Amino acid sequence: MTALANQRHLFDIPDDVAYFNCASRTPFLKSVVAAGDRGVRERVTPWTWDHKTVEAQVEAVRSLFAGLIGAAPNDIAICPAASYGLAVAARNLPLGRGQTVLFLEDQFPSNVFIWMEKAAAAGATVVTVPRPADGDWTAAVLARIDSKTAIAALPPCHWTDGGILDLQTIGAACRDAGAALVVDATQWAGAAPFDVARIKPDFVVVAAYKWLCCPNGMALMYVAPDRQDGVPLEHHDYNHPVTAASIEGRLVYDPGYSLGARRFDVGQTYNLVQMPMAEAALAQVAAWTPGAVAGTLKPMIDAIADDLAARGFRAPPLAHRAPHFIGLAGPVDPPKGLITALADTGVHASLRCGGLRIAPHVYVSENDVCRLSEALAKIWA
Repeated sequence: MTALANQRHLFDIPDDVAYFNCASRTPFLKSVVAAGDRGVRERVTPWTWDHKTVEAQVEAVRSLFAGLIGAAPNDIAICPAASYGLAVAARNLPLGRGQTVLFLEDQFPSNVFIWMEKAAAAGATVVTVPRPADGDWTAAVLARIDSKTAIAALPPCHWTDGGILDLQTIGAACRDAGAALVVDATQWAGAAPFDVARIKPDFVVVAAYKWLCCPNGMALMYVAPDRQDGVPLEHHDYNHPVTAASIEGRLVYDPGYSLGARRFDVGQTYNLVQMPMAEAALAQVAAWTPGAVAGTLKPMIDAIADDLAARGFRAPPLAHRAPHFIGLAGPVDPPKGLITALADTGVHASLRCGGLRIAPHVYVSENDVCRLSEALAKIWA
């Protein structure tokens, strides 16, 4: 994988800040801030608003995200949150009495609660795959896919520590079992390669304010072509095109949906501030390429893991961890106030399920890594 030169000049990050918290939220790029400023100014004078401009921005966002995951623009819906997209998937996937829904131990709640609810309503059962002692989530998941499995709701990597899943292999096993595959790729898309043609998922959702560098309140969803005739969560003029076209004359309530995944778009998709910011963010992510982002971050993650392993910290094994972030369990329980104490030194990270989650991006310098190591040596020894 190609590595990028340091990209700190594209962000507004002070020299005394070492930010390792992109799995929570990325800093805005300068280009994203500028796009948002322009959007706010346009909203101040709504009589100057050209609706065709924001329509083009929406389609650019759709196309840019599609390009990042190997999809077509018609396969992409725009949502307000990953949980919204997961609710769309749950509404449209069959689940019968006695069948099962599969997910990981300590999986992110948005990709658990909706399946618990659906299973309870259907008389089905949820199956939680326990955390594997050897770090091999793929083998652990494959061992629990059987003839009862109707839905596997999984991530490409565990959100707490970056333990990876081979979704291409898991996707093939799901198809052999007649099960649907729903992927929450929030902690992967944009930071590492993801190809829907290889994985063949039914639905993929991504909260866009993390590795896609977009504003909050936005998610993007891939819907496989054979799932695009489903029922959306809500109805509005934009996902009923004949109705939308009629609003200046005699209003027509036409039940026909927009083509492709657009029927699943949230209302208020045409946002004067959010869409230009998202377009700027995704354009930069596409220019970097997910492969180059992963190629830049992997050596950094490996070096951090090796350094802290010498001090007794434990991480997912090299063969089973993501290239772009890592969760580390300490030799002792994390001290109270760890995250605040780190922040007081200018180092920012997250505590998740008792482990320290370290999630850098392409702006992190060698000095930032040294500051992280020195701060941990003082605070969590």
